[in-house]
Amino acid sequence: MATRTQARESVIGLLYAYDLGNTEIAKFVDDILEEKKIRNSQKEFALNLFNGTVKNLNSIDEDIIKHLTQGTLEDVGSVEKSILRLAIYEIQFEKLSKAIVINEAIELAKKLASDGAPKFINAILDQLKKV
Repeated sequence: MATRTQARESVIGLLYAYDLGNTEIAKFVDDILEEKKIRNSQKEFALNLFNGTVKNLNSIDEDIIKHLTQGTLEDVGSVEKSILRLAIYEIQFEKLSKAIVINEAIELAKKLASDGAPKFINAILDQLKKV
């Protein structure tokens, strides 16, 4: 059975594809999660995260933009942006512990993103947490 971390990792991949312009990915979310063996309650969790993040993308992106110290949203890498979007969705719209969400985002950034990503993501999410 998949873990929540694996479900989040799958959602980040979906959000990454969505960010690169594959908005049709939403039609294939069920198949993609099944292929990654994300099932049952973890599948519901992943679907909720993906759909909720996409639905609230404008608000989430505004939060990212508010906390950028340099550059624009377009300057943020797609993987890093996907991790931030997911984490902000969980913090702003779900009833999950902020500390757990931030830790998960940092760990996923270590695994999936560039070397400086964990520090960058932590800085943005830490500022968001204080608001």
